[in-house]
Amino acid sequence: MHLYLHIPFCHQACHYCDFHFSTRLSGKAALVEALIKEIELQKDYLNTRELSTIYFGGGTPSTLSPDELSAIFKAIHKHFEVLKGAEITLEANPEDLTPEYLLVLKELGVNRLSIGIQSFHGSNLTFMNRNHDVTQARKSIQDAQAIGLSNISIDIIYGIPSNDLDMLEQDLAAAVATGVQHISAYSLTIEPKTVFGHQLKKGILQETPEQHMAAAFEFTHQYLEKQGFTAYETSNFARTGFESQHNSSYWKQESYLGIGPAAHSFNQTTRQWNVANNATYVKQIASGIIPAEVEELSPENQINEYIMTQLRTHWGIDLNYLRERFAAIEIPFPEKEIVSWVSSGYAMMENNRLKLVGQGKLIADGLAAEIFIVGE
Repeated sequence: MHLYLHIPFCHQACHYCDFHFSTRLSGKAALVEALIKEIELQKDYLNTRELSTIYFGGGTPSTLSPDELSAIFKAIHKHFEVLKGAEITLEANPEDLTPEYLLVLKELGVNRLSIGIQSFHGSNLTFMNRNHDVTQARKSIQDAQAIGLSNISIDIIYGIPSNDLDMLEQDLAAAVATGVQHISAYSLTIEPKTVFGHQLKKGILQETPEQHMAAAFEFTHQYLEKQGFTAYETSNFARTGFESQHNSSYWKQESYLGIGPAAHSFNQTTRQWNVANNATYVKQIASGIIPAEVEELSPENQINEYIMTQLRTHWGIDLNYLRERFAAIEIPFPEKEIVSWVSSGYAMMENNRLKLVGQGKLIADGLAAEIFIVGE
Protein backbone atom coordinates (compact mmCIF):
# COMPACT_ATOMS: atom_id res chain seq x y z
CA MET A 1 0.00 0.00 0.00
CA HIS A 2 1.08 3.55 -0.67
CA LEU A 3 0.37 6.69 1.35
CA TYR A 4 0.31 10.24 -0.02
CA LEU A 5 -0.01 13.34 2.17
CA HIS A 6 -0.84 16.70 0.60
CA ILE A 7 0.67 19.66 2.43
CA PRO A 8 -1.12 22.71 0.96
CA PHE A 9 1.21 25.52 1.96
CA CYS A 10 3.88 27.56 0.16
CA HIS A 11 5.97 30.57 1.14
CA GLN A 12 4.95 32.28 -2.11
CA ALA A 13 3.08 31.43 -5.29
CA CYS A 14 5.10 30.32 -8.30
CA HIS A 15 3.71 31.87 -11.47
CA TYR A 16 3.15 28.51 -13.21
CA CYS A 17 1.61 26.48 -10.38
CA ASP A 18 -2.02 25.35 -10.38
CA PHE A 19 -1.81 22.81 -7.55
CA HIS A 20 -3.89 23.39 -4.44
CA PHE A 21 -1.95 25.50 -1.93
CA SER A 22 -2.16 28.55 0.32
CA THR A 23 0.45 31.12 1.27
CA ARG A 24 -1.39 31.83 4.55
CA LEU A 25 0.74 29.75 6.89
CA SER A 26 -1.32 30.79 9.92
CA GLY A 27 -3.67 27.89 9.21
CA LYS A 28 -0.92 25.29 9.30
CA ALA A 29 -1.41 24.06 12.89
CA ALA A 30 -5.13 23.40 12.43
CA LEU A 31 -4.54 21.64 9.14
CA VAL A 32 -1.83 19.39 10.59
CA GLU A 33 -4.27 18.42 13.32
CA ALA A 34 -6.83 17.57 10.63
CA LEU A 35 -4.27 15.51 8.69
CA ILE A 36 -3.57 13.48 11.82
CA LYS A 37 -7.29 12.89 12.39
CA GLU A 38 -7.85 11.90 8.76
CA ILE A 39 -5.04 9.35 9.01
CA GLU A 40 -7.07 7.68 11.77
CA LEU A 41 -10.38 8.01 9.91
CA GLN A 42 -8.95 6.54 6.69
CA LYS A 43 -6.77 3.79 8.18
CA ASP A 44 -9.04 1.04 6.84
CA TYR A 45 -9.58 2.51 3.35
CA LEU A 46 -7.49 -0.26 1.80
CA ASN A 47 -7.32 -3.94 2.70
CA THR A 48 -3.91 -3.63 4.34
CA ARG A 49 -2.18 -1.23 6.69
CA GLU A 50 1.30 -2.10 5.47
CA LEU A 51 3.03 0.84 3.79
CA SER A 52 5.76 0.33 1.20
CA THR A 53 5.95 4.04 0.27
CA ILE A 54 5.08 7.35 1.91
CA TYR A 55 5.10 10.57 -0.09
CA PHE A 56 4.75 14.12 1.25
CA GLY A 57 3.68 16.35 -1.65
CA GLY A 58 2.11 19.74 -2.07
CA GLY A 59 2.30 22.64 -1.95
CA THR A 60 5.60 22.60 -0.13
CA PRO A 61 5.93 19.97 2.61
CA SER A 62 9.16 21.56 3.82
CA THR A 63 7.06 24.43 5.20
CA LEU A 64 6.21 22.03 8.05
CA SER A 65 8.17 22.52 11.25
CA PRO A 66 10.10 19.61 12.79
CA ASP A 67 7.41 19.28 15.49
CA GLU A 68 4.61 19.21 12.89
CA LEU A 69 6.39 16.58 10.85
CA SER A 70 7.12 14.54 13.94
CA ALA A 71 3.44 14.58 14.94
CA ILE A 72 2.38 13.38 11.49
CA PHE A 73 4.94 10.58 11.49
CA LYS A 74 3.80 9.54 14.97
CA ALA A 75 0.23 9.19 13.67
CA ILE A 76 1.38 7.21 10.63
CA HIS A 77 3.31 4.74 12.79
CA LYS A 78 0.38 4.46 15.20
CA HIS A 79 -2.13 3.42 12.56
CA PHE A 80 0.03 1.75 9.89
CA GLU A 81 2.97 -0.59 9.65
CA VAL A 82 5.79 1.07 7.74
CA LEU A 83 7.62 -1.80 6.08
CA LYS A 84 11.37 -2.15 6.40
CA GLY A 85 13.03 -0.40 3.47
CA ALA A 86 9.93 1.66 2.67
CA GLU A 87 10.60 4.60 0.37
CA ILE A 88 9.75 7.81 2.26
CA THR A 89 9.84 10.92 0.07
CA LEU A 90 9.44 14.56 1.00
CA GLU A 91 9.14 17.36 -1.54
CA ALA A 92 11.12 20.43 -0.50
CA ASN A 93 12.27 23.82 -1.68
CA PRO A 94 15.98 24.65 -1.46
CA GLU A 95 15.54 27.60 0.92
CA ASP A 96 14.02 25.31 3.59
CA LEU A 97 16.75 22.67 3.55
CA THR A 98 19.14 23.91 6.20
CA PRO A 99 21.61 21.33 7.58
CA GLU A 100 19.58 21.26 10.82
CA TYR A 101 16.29 20.63 9.02
CA LEU A 102 17.86 17.92 6.87
CA LEU A 103 19.06 16.09 9.99
CA VAL A 104 15.51 16.18 11.37
CA LEU A 105 14.17 14.68 8.14
CA LYS A 106 16.73 11.90 8.25
CA GLU A 107 15.97 11.13 11.90
CA LEU A 108 12.24 10.90 11.11
CA GLY A 109 12.92 8.34 8.39
CA VAL A 110 12.82 10.42 5.22
CA ASN A 111 15.16 8.62 2.82
CA ARG A 112 14.30 10.33 -0.46
CA LEU A 113 14.16 14.04 -1.24
CA SER A 114 12.46 15.70 -4.19
CA ILE A 115 13.87 19.21 -4.43
CA GLY A 116 12.18 21.90 -6.51
CA ILE A 117 15.20 23.38 -8.24
CA GLN A 118 13.44 24.17 -11.59
CA SER A 119 16.50 25.91 -13.10
CA PHE A 120 20.13 26.79 -12.46
CA HIS A 121 19.67 30.16 -14.17
CA GLY A 122 18.82 33.05 -11.85
CA SER A 123 16.82 34.78 -14.58
CA ASN A 124 14.57 31.73 -14.93
CA LEU A 125 14.01 31.53 -11.17
CA THR A 126 12.99 35.19 -11.10
CA PHE A 127 10.69 34.70 -14.10
CA MET A 128 8.93 31.80 -12.38
CA ASN A 129 8.78 33.67 -9.04
CA ARG A 130 10.75 31.02 -7.20
CA ASN A 131 11.76 31.77 -3.61
CA HIS A 132 15.38 30.59 -3.87
CA ASP A 133 18.50 31.47 -5.82
CA VAL A 134 21.03 29.30 -7.64
CA THR A 135 23.45 29.25 -4.69
CA GLN A 136 20.72 27.95 -2.39
CA ALA A 137 19.79 25.33 -4.98
CA ARG A 138 23.29 23.90 -5.16
CA LYS A 139 23.86 24.10 -1.40
CA SER A 140 20.63 22.26 -0.55
CA ILE A 141 21.74 19.30 -2.64
CA GLN A 142 25.28 19.33 -1.25
CA ASP A 143 24.03 19.53 2.35
CA ALA A 144 21.63 16.65 1.80
CA GLN A 145 24.40 14.53 0.32
CA ALA A 146 26.74 15.47 3.17
CA ILE A 147 24.46 13.88 5.79
CA GLY A 148 24.10 10.69 3.78
CA LEU A 149 20.86 11.16 1.86
CA SER A 150 21.68 9.18 -1.26
CA ASN A 151 18.34 9.18 -3.06
CA ILE A 152 17.71 12.70 -4.31
CA SER A 153 15.48 13.89 -7.12
CA ILE A 154 15.42 17.40 -8.53
CA ASP A 155 12.88 19.11 -10.78
CA ILE A 156 13.85 20.97 -13.94
CA ILE A 157 11.41 22.99 -16.09
CA TYR A 158 12.11 23.45 -19.80
CA GLY A 159 10.33 25.37 -22.52
CA ILE A 160 10.66 28.76 -20.84
CA PRO A 161 9.91 31.38 -23.53
CA SER A 162 13.22 33.27 -23.28
CA ASN A 163 15.36 30.12 -23.28
CA ASP A 164 17.09 28.32 -26.12
CA LEU A 165 18.60 24.83 -26.30
CA ASP A 166 21.97 26.14 -25.08
CA MET A 167 20.36 27.33 -21.84
CA LEU A 168 18.52 24.04 -21.50
CA GLU A 169 21.77 22.13 -21.98
CA GLN A 170 23.39 24.23 -19.26
CA ASP A 171 20.51 23.44 -16.88
CA LEU A 172 20.69 19.72 -17.63
CA ALA A 173 24.49 19.66 -17.34
CA ALA A 174 24.28 21.43 -13.99
CA ALA A 175 21.63 18.97 -12.80
CA VAL A 176 23.73 15.94 -13.79
CA ALA A 177 26.86 17.47 -12.23
CA THR A 178 25.19 17.59 -8.80
CA GLY A 179 25.32 13.80 -8.66
CA VAL A 180 21.61 13.32 -7.98
CA GLN A 181 20.02 9.99 -8.80
CA HIS A 182 16.76 11.22 -10.32
CA ILE A 183 15.66 14.15 -12.46
CA SER A 184 12.06 15.10 -13.21
CA ALA A 185 12.04 17.31 -16.30
CA TYR A 186 8.77 19.01 -17.16
CA SER A 187 7.71 21.32 -19.94
CA LEU A 188 6.37 24.69 -18.81
CA THR A 189 2.61 24.35 -18.99
CA ILE A 190 0.55 27.52 -18.72
CA GLU A 191 -2.72 26.89 -16.90
CA PRO A 192 -5.59 29.43 -17.09
CA LYS A 193 -5.90 30.25 -13.39
CA THR A 194 -2.19 30.86 -12.77
CA VAL A 195 -0.27 34.16 -12.98
CA PHE A 196 1.17 33.02 -16.30
CA GLY A 197 -2.34 32.16 -17.48
CA HIS A 198 -3.56 35.68 -16.74
CA GLN A 199 -0.47 37.19 -18.39
CA LEU A 200 -1.06 35.08 -21.48
CA LYS A 201 -4.68 36.21 -21.68
CA LYS A 202 -3.59 39.87 -21.44
CA GLY A 203 -0.89 39.41 -24.07
CA ILE A 204 1.92 40.13 -21.60
CA LEU A 205 3.34 36.62 -21.98
CA GLN A 206 3.89 34.64 -25.17
CA GLU A 207 3.80 30.84 -25.09
CA THR A 208 6.80 28.91 -26.35
CA PRO A 209 6.03 27.74 -29.91
CA GLU A 210 5.01 24.10 -30.14
CA GLN A 211 7.96 23.17 -32.34
CA HIS A 212 10.40 24.71 -29.85
CA MET A 213 8.78 22.79 -27.00
CA ALA A 214 9.04 19.57 -29.00
CA ALA A 215 12.73 20.24 -29.69
CA ALA A 216 13.33 20.84 -25.97
CA PHE A 217 11.53 17.60 -25.11
CA GLU A 218 13.62 15.57 -27.53
CA PHE A 219 16.85 17.28 -26.47
CA THR A 220 16.13 16.56 -22.80
CA HIS A 221 15.53 12.86 -23.46
CA GLN A 222 18.60 12.48 -25.63
CA TYR A 223 20.88 14.39 -23.27
CA LEU A 224 19.85 12.63 -20.06
CA GLU A 225 19.87 9.18 -21.63
CA LYS A 226 23.44 9.79 -22.85
CA GLN A 227 24.32 10.68 -19.25
CA GLY A 228 23.11 7.31 -17.99
CA PHE A 229 19.56 8.20 -16.96
CA THR A 230 16.63 6.06 -18.07
CA ALA A 231 13.38 7.77 -19.09
CA TYR A 232 11.17 5.34 -17.19
CA GLU A 233 8.23 7.74 -17.61
CA THR A 234 7.76 10.58 -20.07
CA SER A 235 8.96 13.25 -17.61
CA ASN A 236 11.02 11.17 -15.18
CA PHE A 237 14.63 10.05 -15.50
CA ALA A 238 16.52 7.84 -13.08
CA ARG A 239 19.83 6.14 -12.54
CA THR A 240 19.39 2.35 -12.40
CA GLY A 241 17.56 1.36 -9.22
CA PHE A 242 16.45 4.89 -8.34
CA GLU A 243 13.07 5.03 -10.04
CA SER A 244 10.44 6.57 -7.75
CA GLN A 245 8.63 3.61 -6.21
CA HIS A 246 5.75 5.80 -5.09
CA ASN A 247 5.11 7.52 -8.42
CA SER A 248 5.58 4.23 -10.23
CA SER A 249 2.74 2.80 -8.13
CA TYR A 250 0.39 5.35 -9.75
CA TRP A 251 1.48 4.42 -13.25
CA LYS A 252 1.19 0.71 -12.46
CA GLN A 253 -2.31 1.29 -11.02
CA GLU A 254 -1.52 0.05 -7.54
CA SER A 255 -3.80 1.09 -4.66
CA TYR A 256 -3.00 4.16 -2.62
CA LEU A 257 -4.48 6.39 0.08
CA GLY A 258 -4.35 10.18 -0.15
CA ILE A 259 -4.56 12.33 2.98
CA GLY A 260 -5.15 16.09 3.02
CA PRO A 261 -7.12 18.66 1.00
CA ALA A 262 -7.23 17.85 -2.73
CA ALA A 263 -5.57 14.47 -2.14
CA HIS A 264 -6.71 11.53 -4.28
CA SER A 265 -7.15 7.87 -3.30
CA PHE A 266 -7.57 4.74 -5.42
CA ASN A 267 -8.54 1.19 -4.38
CA GLN A 268 -8.91 -0.49 -7.80
CA THR A 269 -12.70 -0.10 -8.01
CA THR A 270 -13.24 3.49 -6.85
CA ARG A 271 -11.35 6.77 -6.93
CA GLN A 272 -11.98 9.53 -4.44
CA TRP A 273 -10.66 13.05 -3.98
CA ASN A 274 -10.85 15.38 -1.01
CA VAL A 275 -12.22 18.89 -1.22
CA ALA A 276 -9.66 21.44 -2.39
CA ASN A 277 -10.42 23.98 0.32
CA ASN A 278 -8.42 24.11 3.54
CA ALA A 279 -11.12 25.60 5.77
CA THR A 280 -13.82 23.18 4.58
CA TYR A 281 -11.42 20.26 4.90
CA VAL A 282 -10.46 21.16 8.50
CA LYS A 283 -14.08 21.73 9.54
CA GLN A 284 -15.43 18.47 8.13
CA ILE A 285 -12.55 16.33 9.37
CA ALA A 286 -13.09 17.79 12.87
CA SER A 287 -16.69 16.51 12.61
CA GLY A 288 -15.49 13.05 11.64
CA ILE A 289 -16.52 13.47 8.00
CA ILE A 290 -14.18 12.65 5.13
CA PRO A 291 -14.86 15.50 2.66
CA ALA A 292 -14.43 13.48 -0.50
CA GLU A 293 -16.22 12.84 -3.76
CA VAL A 294 -16.22 9.20 -4.86
CA GLU A 295 -16.28 7.86 -8.40
CA GLU A 296 -17.12 4.24 -9.15
CA LEU A 297 -14.75 3.10 -11.88
CA SER A 298 -16.46 1.20 -14.66
CA PRO A 299 -14.50 -1.45 -16.59
CA GLU A 300 -14.20 1.11 -19.40
CA ASN A 301 -12.75 3.71 -16.99
CA GLN A 302 -10.26 1.17 -15.67
CA ILE A 303 -9.09 0.26 -19.18
CA ASN A 304 -8.70 3.92 -20.16
CA GLU A 305 -6.68 4.65 -17.02
CA TYR A 306 -4.44 1.67 -17.70
CA ILE A 307 -3.80 2.88 -21.25
CA MET A 308 -3.10 6.48 -20.17
CA THR A 309 -0.70 5.63 -17.36
CA GLN A 310 1.16 2.66 -18.83
CA LEU A 311 1.68 4.17 -22.26
CA ARG A 312 3.76 6.97 -20.71
CA THR A 313 6.19 4.52 -19.07
CA HIS A 314 9.09 2.48 -20.40
CA TRP A 315 7.29 -0.69 -19.30
CA GLY A 316 4.58 -0.03 -21.86
CA ILE A 317 1.25 -1.80 -22.26
CA ASP A 318 0.80 -5.53 -21.72
CA LEU A 319 -1.14 -6.40 -24.85
CA ASN A 320 -2.30 -9.80 -23.56
CA TYR A 321 -3.80 -8.12 -20.51
CA LEU A 322 -5.38 -5.37 -22.61
CA ARG A 323 -6.91 -7.87 -25.05
CA GLU A 324 -8.46 -9.76 -22.13
CA ARG A 325 -9.94 -6.57 -20.71
CA PHE A 326 -11.45 -5.54 -24.07
CA ALA A 327 -12.85 -9.04 -24.61
CA ALA A 328 -14.43 -9.08 -21.14
CA ILE A 329 -16.62 -6.10 -22.03
CA GLU A 330 -17.16 -7.28 -25.62
CA ILE A 331 -15.55 -4.29 -27.31
CA PRO A 332 -13.30 -4.75 -30.37
CA PHE A 333 -9.60 -4.49 -29.63
CA PRO A 334 -7.95 -1.47 -31.37
CA GLU A 335 -5.60 -3.58 -33.49
CA LYS A 336 -5.64 -1.21 -36.45
CA GLU A 337 -4.50 1.79 -34.42
CA ILE A 338 -1.70 -0.10 -32.71
CA VAL A 339 -0.39 -1.52 -35.99
CA SER A 340 -0.44 2.02 -37.40
CA TRP A 341 1.63 3.31 -34.46
CA VAL A 342 4.28 0.68 -35.02
CA SER A 343 4.43 1.20 -38.80
CA SER A 344 4.69 4.97 -38.26
CA GLY A 345 7.62 4.56 -35.89
CA TYR A 346 5.71 5.83 -32.85
CA ALA A 347 5.84 2.51 -31.03
CA MET A 348 7.53 -0.89 -30.93
CA MET A 349 6.50 -4.36 -29.83
CA GLU A 350 8.72 -6.17 -27.34
CA ASN A 351 7.71 -9.40 -25.57
CA ASN A 352 4.09 -8.64 -26.41
CA ARG A 353 4.31 -5.22 -24.78
CA LEU A 354 3.62 -2.01 -26.68
CA LYS A 355 6.17 0.74 -25.96
CA LEU A 356 6.34 4.24 -27.34
CA VAL A 357 9.56 5.33 -29.01
CA GLY A 358 10.89 8.52 -30.60
CA GLN A 359 8.16 10.95 -31.62
CA GLY A 360 5.59 8.65 -30.02
CA LYS A 361 6.71 9.75 -26.56
CA LEU A 362 6.06 13.35 -27.51
CA ILE A 363 2.43 12.66 -28.41
CA ALA A 364 1.69 9.97 -25.82
CA ASP A 365 -1.54 11.53 -24.58
CA GLY A 366 -2.87 11.99 -28.09
CA LEU A 367 -2.10 8.39 -29.01
CA ALA A 368 -3.75 7.13 -25.84
CA ALA A 369 -6.89 9.07 -26.74
CA GLU A 370 -7.06 7.23 -30.08
CA ILE A 371 -7.75 3.91 -28.34
CA PHE A 372 -9.78 5.12 -25.34
CA ILE A 373 -13.18 3.54 -24.93
CA VAL A 374 -15.71 6.32 -25.39
CA GLY A 375 -19.02 6.01 -23.54
CA GLU A 376 -22.40 6.10 -25.20
